[in-house]
Amino acid sequence: MMAQLDETFAALADPTRRAILARLAEGDASVGELAAPFSISAPAISRHLKVLESANLIARRVDRQQRICRLEPAGLRVAAEWVERYRGFWEDAFDAVDAYLQRTAPDEPQPNEALDETE
Repeated sequence: MMAQLDETFAALADPTRRAILARLAEGDASVGELAAPFSISAPAISRHLKVLESANLIARRVDRQQRICRLEPAGLRVAAEWVERYRGFWEDAFDAVDAYLQRTAPDEPQPNEALDETE
C-alpha cells in the first residue's frame, strides 16, 4: 500500500497531471483533447498519461483511432484514506489554535462594530 501511496502522490505532485485529472473529472477525453491546453510535446503528454495510468488514476482505451482516457476515482482512494487518517489530528490542532486566539485576543471592537459607532 505504501508503494501505491508514493506513486499516487508523486503523480499528483505535477501541475500538468493535476490539470489532466481535473479535465477528466468532467468526463472522458481523447489524448488530443487532453493535450490541447498545454504547450508541450505529444511525447511529454504521453509520459504524463503513463505516470497517471501507472498510479491507477486514469485508464485508457482505444476507440477506433483515438485513445480515450477516463478518470479512475478508485485510484484516488489510497490518497484519500491516508489523508483521512490525519483529519482528526489537524482538526484538533486547528481547534486548539482557535481556542488560543480567542483567549488571547485583545478586547477591541470588531470591524463591523467600529462602523456602527461612526454612523
